[in-house]
Amino acid sequence: MGFLYFLVIIAGSYFLGGLNGAIITSRLVYKEDIREHGSGNAGLTNFLRTYGTRAVFLMVLIDVLKTAFPVVMSGMLLENAFTFATVTERVMIGRTLGGLFAMVGHAYPCLYKFKGGKAALSAVTVALFLDIRVAAVVLGVFLVAVAITRYVSLGSVLIGVCFPVSFLIFNLGLWATILSFCCGGFIIFRHVGNIKRLFKGEERKLSFGKRGEEAE
Repeated sequence: MGFLYFLVIIAGSYFLGGLNGAIITSRLVYKEDIREHGSGNAGLTNFLRTYGTRAVFLMVLIDVLKTAFPVVMSGMLLENAFTFATVTERVMIGRTLGGLFAMVGHAYPCLYKFKGGKAALSAVTVALFLDIRVAAVVLGVFLVAVAITRYVSLGSVLIGVCFPVSFLIFNLGLWATILSFCCGGFIIFRHVGNIKRLFKGEERKLSFGKRGEEAE
C-alpha cells in the first residue's frame, strides 16, 4: 500500500508539472509555439526574449500553480498516509518528492514530446512551499546574481547549488535533504549547455524582446 502512495505522488506530480506555462501562453496569446522561437526552450528566459513582458504574468501564474499544487498535495498525502518519522519530516519528504517530479515533468513533459523548460522557476516555487528560509536563500542569490551579471543561467545554476545547501543549513531532515540534492543536481544538469557557454564567454545576457522579434 505504501508503494501506491509514492507512485501517486511521482506520477501525479510529473503530469501536473508537465503543464508548461510558456507553451500554453504562447499558444493562447500568440497562436504559436514558444519552442519554435529563440533558443527553443520552453521557459521564462526564452519567453521574455521572444515576446517581452506582455502575457508573462499568465505564463508565470500557470507554472507556479502547476508546481505548487503537487508540492502541497504530496505533503498532505505523506502526512496522513504513514507513521514513520515525525509529521513535519513526512510533510517535508512528501513536498520535496512532489517538487522533484514536478520539475522533471516541466523539463520532460510527455504532453509536449518531452521538450520543456529548464525548471529554474519550478525550483523557486518548490522552495516557496517547502520552507520560506530556503526560498529566501535561493531567490535572493538568484536575483543578486542576475542583477550583477545579467546572466539568468548563472542565477539558475546557483539555485541548483543553494537548494541542497539550504536544506543542510536549516537541518530539514535526512531524506528530504537527499531529495533536495536530487532537485539541485537536476537544475544543474539542465543547465550544462549554459555552463559551457558561460565558460566560453558565449552565453547571452538577459534582454527583453519585442513581439515578432527573434531571440537567439
